[in-house]
Amino acid sequence: MSIIRFVNTDGLPAFLAYLSKDARVLAPVEKPADKKSVVFEEWTQGKPFTLEKATVPAKEAVLPQCETLLTYKRDKDPEDPSRVSLTLDDTPQAVPTVVFACRPCDARGYVTLDRPYLQGPLVDPYYKARREQLTVLTLTCPRGCSTCFCHWVGGGPSSPEGSDVLMTEVEGGIVLQGLTPRGDALLEGSGLEDGAARFPDAEAARKAAWATLNKAPDLKNAPARVAARFTDVDFWEKETDRCLSCGACTYFCPTCYCFNITDEGDGYQKPGRRLRTWDNCMSPLFTREASGHNPRTAKALRMRNRVSHKFATYPENWGAFSCNGCGRCISNCPVCLDIRAIVLDAVNAE
Repeated sequence: MSIIRFVNTDGLPAFLAYLSKDARVLAPVEKPADKKSVVFEEWTQGKPFTLEKATVPAKEAVLPQCETLLTYKRDKDPEDPSRVSLTLDDTPQAVPTVVFACRPCDARGYVTLDRPYLQGPLVDPYYKARREQLTVLTLTCPRGCSTCFCHWVGGGPSSPEGSDVLMTEVEGGIVLQGLTPRGDALLEGSGLEDGAARFPDAEAARKAAWATLNKAPDLKNAPARVAARFTDVDFWEKETDRCLSCGACTYFCPTCYCFNITDEGDGYQKPGRRLRTWDNCMSPLFTREASGHNPRTAKALRMRNRVSHKFATYPENWGAFSCNGCGRCISNCPVCLDIRAIVLDAVNAE
């Protein structure tokens, strides 16, 4: 039986203070601007936070925008300058981290990333170190929205996948349900009141959220149908005619994991370092080879790669879509390109 707790809305700052005692807490923070945004930032005592859906997912908790993979230093032997010693430090940098109030689609994003980074033929030690120290407190969605389609791809407004604690807003506060041993242990030590009596309210709220969703199309044939369109360049040119290749769809995505690796410094005058940074397959330079050849100069071919990976190649390798239906690629696209329309057109193509 999972641990159930309840916290009054006014008690959330104290609960965050409890979470931050032994961990870095990433909480959604509102950034006022011409277009308001909500981003995850490290929470400190007294810092305002919000429970709104974040504009940008908390992917950085396990896959930072820029991270140091290793540092190196070269030293010449003063007795024999032709001899050079090389010192390397490739220790993963990871600290206990709590993601607070992400959405179910974001929590499922960690599971999507886990497969290639942890379950493939090679395990990424940097990702693994962060993932092992990550605790995810997910806030269920009170309703669907026009750009969300989590229920198309196996999720939903209260999907538990990838979460340690599932939080649901009810009148006067939040019901917290432990889903994993880590989540249960966190709630047991929180000092929050028992929430069993309020759990039916949480279940009712979750059911009401599901009721706001439109019926999902049947995508069981999507992997095969999208793969079948791979050589149909005319299809991809038509579907992506408006695309600007800006890459917003990938940078706002909780499951995109393309990266680039660069080295800085020569190791002599100053220590060198190897960096891993986010990259995106919509960039014209993403596939340019050292020879200068680029197999994907056309934006239609780049979008083909992106959509095919999420709905055909990844399912072939891992048995699940790598799109979690958060809708951020739709809501943040400057030309309103809709990945749902592309997939449905591929599924229904003659």
